[in-house]
Amino acid sequence: MELGSDDFLPPPECPVFEPSWAEFRDPLGYIAKIRPIAEKSGICKIRPPADWQPPFAVEVDNFRFTPRIQRLNELEAQTRVKLNYLDQIAKFWEIQGSSLKIPNVERRILDLYSLSKIVVEEGGYETICKDRRWARVAQRLNYPPGKNIGSLLRSHYERIVYPYEMYQSGANLVQCNTRPFDNEEKDKEYKPHSIPLRQSVQPSKFNSYGRRAKRLQPDPEPTEEDIEKNPELKKLQIYGAGPKMMGLGLMAKDKTLRKKDKEGLECPPTVVVKEELGGDVKMESASPKTFLEGKEELSHSPEPCTKMTMRLRRNHSNAQFIESYVCRMCSRGDEDDKLLLCDGCDDNYHIFCLLPPLPEIPKGVWRCPKCVMAECKRPPEAFGFEQATREYTLQSFGEMADSFKADYFNMPVHMVPTELVEKEFWRLVNSIEEDVTVEYGADIHSKEFGSGFPVSDSKRHLTPEEEEYAKSGWNLNVMPVLEQSVLCHINADISGMKVPWLYVGMVFSAFCWHIEDHWSYSINYLHWGEPKTWYGVPSLAAEHLEEVMKKLTPELFDSQPDLLHQLVTLMNPNTLMSHGVPVVRTNQCAGEFVITFPRAYHSGFNQGYNFAEAVNFCTADWLPAGRQCIEHYRRLRRYCVFSHEELICKMAACPEKLDLNLAAAVHKEMFIMVQEERRLRKALLEKGITEAEREAFELLPDDERQCIKCKTTCFLSALACYDCPDGLVCLSHINDLCKCSSSRQYLRYRYTLDELPAMLHKLKVRAESFDTWANKVRVALEVEDGRKRSLEELRALESEARERRFPNSELLQRLKNCLSEAEACVSRALGLVSGQEAGPDRVAGLQMTLAELRAFLGQMNNLPCAMHQIGDVKGILEQVEAYQSEAREALVSQPSSPGLLQTLLERGQQLGVEVPEAQQLQRQVEQARWLDEVKRTLAPSARRGTLAIMRGLLVAGASVAPSPAVDKAQAELQELLTIAERWEEKAHLCLEARQKHPPATLEAIIHEAENIPVHLPNIQSLKEALAKARAWIADVDEIQNGDHYPCLDDLEGLVAVGRDLPVGLEELRQLELQVLTAHSWREKASKTFLKKNSCYTLLEVLCPCADAGSDSTKRSRWMEKELGLYKSDTELLGLSAQDLRDPGSVIVAFKEGEQKEKEGILQLRRTNSAKPSPLASLTTPSSTASICVCGQVPAGVGALQCDLCQDWFHGRCVTVPRLLGSQRPSLTSSPLLAWWEWDTKFLCPLCMRSRRPRLETILALLVALQRLPVRLPEGEALQCLTERAISWQGRARQVLASEEVTALLGRLAELRQRLQAESKPEESLGYSSDAGEGAGNMPKGLLENGDSVTSPEKVATEEGSDLELLSSLLPQLTGPVLELPEATRAPLEELMMEGDLLEVTLDENQSIWQLLQAGQPPDLERVHTLLELEKAERHGSRTRGRALERRRRRKVDRGGEADDPARDELEPKRVRSSEPEAEEVQEEEELEEESGGEVPPVPFPTNGSPSTQEDQDGLEPVLEAGSDTSAPFSTLTSRLLMSCPQQPSRQQL
Repeated sequence: MELGSDDFLPPPECPVFEPSWAEFRDPLGYIAKIRPIAEKSGICKIRPPADWQPPFAVEVDNFRFTPRIQRLNELEAQTRVKLNYLDQIAKFWEIQGSSLKIPNVERRILDLYSLSKIVVEEGGYETICKDRRWARVAQRLNYPPGKNIGSLLRSHYERIVYPYEMYQSGANLVQCNTRPFDNEEKDKEYKPHSIPLRQSVQPSKFNSYGRRAKRLQPDPEPTEEDIEKNPELKKLQIYGAGPKMMGLGLMAKDKTLRKKDKEGLECPPTVVVKEELGGDVKMESASPKTFLEGKEELSHSPEPCTKMTMRLRRNHSNAQFIESYVCRMCSRGDEDDKLLLCDGCDDNYHIFCLLPPLPEIPKGVWRCPKCVMAECKRPPEAFGFEQATREYTLQSFGEMADSFKADYFNMPVHMVPTELVEKEFWRLVNSIEEDVTVEYGADIHSKEFGSGFPVSDSKRHLTPEEEEYAKSGWNLNVMPVLEQSVLCHINADISGMKVPWLYVGMVFSAFCWHIEDHWSYSINYLHWGEPKTWYGVPSLAAEHLEEVMKKLTPELFDSQPDLLHQLVTLMNPNTLMSHGVPVVRTNQCAGEFVITFPRAYHSGFNQGYNFAEAVNFCTADWLPAGRQCIEHYRRLRRYCVFSHEELICKMAACPEKLDLNLAAAVHKEMFIMVQEERRLRKALLEKGITEAEREAFELLPDDERQCIKCKTTCFLSALACYDCPDGLVCLSHINDLCKCSSSRQYLRYRYTLDELPAMLHKLKVRAESFDTWANKVRVALEVEDGRKRSLEELRALESEARERRFPNSELLQRLKNCLSEAEACVSRALGLVSGQEAGPDRVAGLQMTLAELRAFLGQMNNLPCAMHQIGDVKGILEQVEAYQSEAREALVSQPSSPGLLQTLLERGQQLGVEVPEAQQLQRQVEQARWLDEVKRTLAPSARRGTLAIMRGLLVAGASVAPSPAVDKAQAELQELLTIAERWEEKAHLCLEARQKHPPATLEAIIHEAENIPVHLPNIQSLKEALAKARAWIADVDEIQNGDHYPCLDDLEGLVAVGRDLPVGLEELRQLELQVLTAHSWREKASKTFLKKNSCYTLLEVLCPCADAGSDSTKRSRWMEKELGLYKSDTELLGLSAQDLRDPGSVIVAFKEGEQKEKEGILQLRRTNSAKPSPLASLTTPSSTASICVCGQVPAGVGALQCDLCQDWFHGRCVTVPRLLGSQRPSLTSSPLLAWWEWDTKFLCPLCMRSRRPRLETILALLVALQRLPVRLPEGEALQCLTERAISWQGRARQVLASEEVTALLGRLAELRQRLQAESKPEESLGYSSDAGEGAGNMPKGLLENGDSVTSPEKVATEEGSDLELLSSLLPQLTGPVLELPEATRAPLEELMMEGDLLEVTLDENQSIWQLLQAGQPPDLERVHTLLELEKAERHGSRTRGRALERRRRRKVDRGGEADDPARDELEPKRVRSSEPEAEEVQEEEELEEESGGEVPPVPFPTNGSPSTQEDQDGLEPVLEAGSDTSAPFSTLTSRLLMSCPQQPSRQQL
C-alpha cells in the first residue's frame, strides 16, 4: 500500500566520529580503529577537526557536465513494478484499440496492481465472487468500510483487469498453438557494465512516462456533435455536475483522425463506451494505432472488418483463397460475415467463438488473443537512467536546482527542514500518481574535469596551504594509494576506485541501493552545499536485503537478475526494516566524510544543490572479503574490475615493501589461493591434460583472459584449446571450454607449483620477522642477561624496525622512548661539560641546580644503556660540592673584600651549576656595582644621561641590598630628577602653547636649561625648532630679495612650514597677506572669466585648447569635467609644475598651443561638416552622427550648429543667443528688417568655455596683477591671452580698414539708413499693400518677390508680442544683401574663426560677423529655431520672475531691505553701486537652486546694446586708430604703464 507523507519513520542514526588531530593524521589507522563499531552499521560519518578545511580546487568556469534524468517514482522497486504492470495492461487494451484511463475510488487513483495481487492472494476472481469477499478486498486496499466500495472494485476489476488476466493465463485460447515469441533466448548471465559508467543503463525505447501521466488525467467530455450522431451515446449520456469516473463517462476519441478521414472515405466517429448503465462492460474499437514495428497503419473503412473486407484490404484478389479462411477455434468457415481476420497473424476467428464473445464486428485494427498475449508477454527492457540533453556549468545547474527547490517547497532553499525533504522524497518515490523528474550529475570523472581537492601536478602551482592538503591522506586522490592501502599495488587508474568521481546533486536526486565493486570500502566527502542523506545496511544483512527485494519485487529480478548491480533501484527503508533488515541513516553536511564498509548496501538522496567526491579504497582486513566477492561474481557470471589473484601475487612478489599487517594478511590469502590452485591443477591432470605453457597474463587485456563461462579474470592459470583459440576457461570450469579432445587442450599458467610456495615463504619471513626482532628488544630493555647495551646497539634495533616497516607497537614505542631519553641524557651531559669549558659565555638559563644534578646522575644510572658520560657528571658533582663549602666560609667572614667575592662568583659561574650560596654573593656584588654606576653618572665630566637612565637607576637601587651609601645616592638622584622634569615641562609648554613665543624668549629658556647635567628631549626639540625658524627666516629673505617675484606655490609652502613651527615669526604675517592678496586676484579673475558652475579651471580657460582637433577627446574631457572626474590645469599646455615657475616656458608653450588650437579646430570643422545634418528629413542614425552634450543624437527642428566647430546640438541643452538682445522692436527700429544685424551667432559650450569679458575688463585685471608681489601661472597666461587678443584686434582692424571692406561697410550703413527712413511713424501703414511704392524703393534682396511689408504695428497688435512680430517677418526676408568676393570672404572667415577661438569679447568680431551674414542668404531655419527657443525661455522667465518678486516681498516683510544710512556713508561708492546688482544676481541664483532649473547666462552684447551701438557709430575712428598693428604687445605694455605708472614691474615676460 502507499505510504502517506507522514508515514515515513526515519531509521536510527549511524555512528558519528570526531577524531583528534593526532588520530586524524593516520587516515587508514583511524578507520581500522573505528571499524569494530562502525562495521556493525555498514556506514559511519566522520567529522574532521574544525580547522581542516581544504580549498575547493575545481576550475568552476571550465567545469561542464551533462546530468542524468531521474524520475522518482520509477526508482522505487515496488512502485516500478506497479508502473510496469500499468504499462502492460495499458498496452493490452491499446492493442485492442481501447485506451486505458485509471479510475478514481474515494478520491484517489485505484492501484490496479495491488487489486490484482490481492485478488490472486484471496483465491482468484471466481472464488471471491462466490464467497462475496469483495468487501475484504476493499479493506485490504485500505478503503473505508460501509460505502459499497467492494462492488465498485468488482466492476473495475471485471472491466479492466479480468480480461487482461484471462489473456495472461491463456484461458481464452482453446486448442490454439501460440507461436514462440521471436526473441533471443533469455540469458541468465550477468551482462557486464562498463566501469566508467557503472550507474548508467541505456533507457528503454518504450517511453511510458508521457503515457502514464496522460493515463491519470480526467477523461475529456464527448462533444455534442458526437452525441447527436451516435444514438447509443444519447442513451448513455449522464447529466449533472461532478466527476465522471471510469465506466461512468464518455470519451470522444481521435478527433485528428476523423479530420484526416474526411479527406478520403467518410467514417463515423469512433467512441469508447466505458460502462453502460446496466453494468455490462462493452469495449468498442477506438482509433487504430500501430503497435508492432514494421506494420503500416491500416486505412479506415466505414464497413465492418469482415473476412472479405480484411482480405481485400490486404490486396488478395484471387477468389480461390477465400474459402481457406476458417475459424481457429471451431475450424469452420461458415457465417462469413462474423469471421474476423487478425491484423497481426492473419488468423480467422468467429466473433461468437472468442472469449468473451464480441457482440459485433469491431471497426479498425483488431488482433487475435494469440497476438495480444504474445505482445503483452514481451519481456520489459532493462531499466536505466537516460542522459539529459543540456550541458550545465556549476552556476547554471545551481540556479536550476535552487529555483526548483524554492518553487517546489514555496520557501527559500535554506529554510526547508531536512525532515520535510526526507518525507516528501519517500512520498514521491512511492507515488504512482505524481511524476517528479530531477537531474543528477553523477559519476563525473575527476581525471577529466579536475578533483575538488588540490592535486600535486604540473598543471598549476600550489600555495603552501594547498600543498599541505594535496599531500593529506584524507585527500581522496591520495587515500587509495597510501602505503597501507591494497589498491596502491594496482598500476592502472581504475576510474571510480583509484581515481575519484564527482557528484553534483539537486534536491531529490538519488543514488540507489548498491554495494561497491569488489565489496571494497568507499569514502565520500561533501565539499559544499546542502546535506546528503544516507541509508546503510551492514554487510551481515546484505543477503537478507537482496532476498527481501527479490521477494517483494520478483517481476523486476526475473527480467533483470543483476538489478542490484545497476544502481537504479530503491526500496523504502521502512519496508526493509519491517522485514527485519537493519537500516541506519545520517545527514552528511558540508565538510564531512561518510565511510561505507565492505559489502554494506547503501543508498540516499540529496537535500539540495551540493558537490561531493567519492573513491574506493581497500585495507588489509578487506582481503578475505575481496576473495569472497570474486567467488560471488563467479556465481553471478559478472565481470571483475581487476584480478584478485594478480593483486595478491603482485604484493607477494615484493614482501619487503608491504606493511607488516598487510604482509600477514597477504600470506593468509596466498596460502588459501595456493592450496586451491594445487587442487585445481590436480583435477586437470586427472582429466588427462598434460600440455602446458607459461603465459604472462598481466600483459594481456582483460577481455582476452576472461573465462567464457563465469567471466572471471584469469591470472594464475587457465585452460585453452589449440583448435578453439578464441576462448579460455578458468580451472573451475574445465568441462565448459569446448567439445574438443583433451589432447588438444593445454594449460596456460603464470607460476609453477614450485614458484608459488617460494613466494609464500618470503611472505612468511616478512610476517614473522617481527617476533625475532621483538625478542631482541625485550632482552635489551629489561637487561635480562645483565649487560647494558650500547647506544649504537639500540639504534640498530630501531633502524631495523624502520627499514622493515614494523607496526607501531608498544615495544617499538618503549625502544624509541629509551633511545630518546638516553640521547637526551648524553646531550645534557655534553652540555654540562661544554658549559664548564665555555665559562661565563654560556647561556645562564641552561644552568642546572645542585638537586637537579644529583637527580640527573641517578637517571643516567637507571637507564638500560651504557654511557661513558656518567664519569664526567660525577666529577662535576664533586667540584660543585667543594665550591659550596668555600662560598659559605667567605660569606660568614663578612666584611669580605669585593675582589674576593667577585672571584668566588666567577668561579661558581664556570661550574655550570646553580649553588644557593652564589646568589648571596651576587647580591653583594650588585650593590657595589650600583653605587659605582651612580657615581659615574653624576660625575661632571661624564656624558649627560637621559631621564630614563635616572629613573632606571632609582628603580635598580630599590632592588639592591640596603645600606647608608645606597640611601644617600638615591636621595641625590631623586633631587636631580625633580629639577630636570620641571624644566622639561616648561619646554613642553613652549612647544605646545597656542601663543607662540618669539625666538629670543626660547633662546633664554634653552640657555638656562644647559646647566642641568641631564639630557632633556623637550629642550632638544626646542633647540631644533629654533634652528628651523632661523632657517625659515633665511629662506624668506632669500626669496623676497631675489630677481623675480616669488611664485604663489613657493609662498604657500613657506606659509605652511611657518605655521607648523612653534615659534612666533613676524615675517609669517607678511607672507600670509601676500598669499591672501594673490588668492583674491585669482578669485576676481575667475569670476570675470568662468561661468557659473563651470567645469573648467581659470588656467584652462586662459590657455589655448591644444586638443581642439579631437572631437571625442574634447567631448570626453568636457564630460569628465562635468562629472568631477577630471582635474588638471596644465595638461593642455604640456607643462609640469616646475615649468610653470619659468615665465619663458609659459610663453613658449602658449604660442605652441595657439598653433595647435588653430590646426585642431580646422580639422574638427572638416570632420563635423562631413557629418549628416540633423535637419535633413532623410537623415538616418550612423556612427558619424553628431552627439549633443546630453549624449543623444540631435535631430529635428530644435537642433543648432556651432559656428566654430560646425557640430550640432539640441537647442534646449545649450545656451542660445537672443535675436535682438535687450532691444525691443519699435516702429522706428530698423533691425527688424536688417536681419544681418540680428544676433544669430551660436557657439557651443565646448567652444565657448568662459564668459568672454571685454578687453577693457582684462586690462583692469592686468593692472591689478602688476601690483601683486607674487607670480601666478594664471597671470602669465592672462598676459599671453591679452597679447593674442590685441594682435588679433590689430589684424582685424587692418582688414576692416581696407578699401573693399570699407566700401562694403558703407553700403551696409546706407542700407540701414534707408530702412530707418522708410520706417518713420508717419509711414506706419506704409508697409501695407496700399503703399507698395515704398517697398519698391527698397534694394533688391531685402523683400522676397517684391511683396509688401506688413505694418509692424499691425502685426504687433495682432500677435501681441515682439517674437511673434519677428516670426511674421521671416517669410519676407531674403538675401544676400551684399556681394562678397571670395578674395574678401576668405580672410574675413579666417579672422572670424580665430576671433571665435579667443576667450575675449572684441567689437571687430561682431563687425566681421555682420559682413559675413550680409554676404549670404538669411538662415531662416536657425532664426526660426532661435525664436521657438526664446519663446519657451521667456515663458520660463516670467514664472521665475514672479517667484523672485514673491521672494523680495518676503524679505521686505522681514525687514531685510531696511537701509542703514551710516553703513552707506562708510562703504565706498563702487561697492554701494554694485550691491543691488549683486543682490539681484544672488537672488536669481537662490531662486535657481530652489526651482531646480538653469538660468541661462546673459548673452553677448548685440547691435541693440549701448556698447555695440557705440562701436558702430565710432567704427571709422577705431579703424583709423588701429591701423598701426606692428607692435601689439608694446601697445599692451603702454596701456598697463599708463594705468599704473608709479608701480615698476619685476615680472619678466
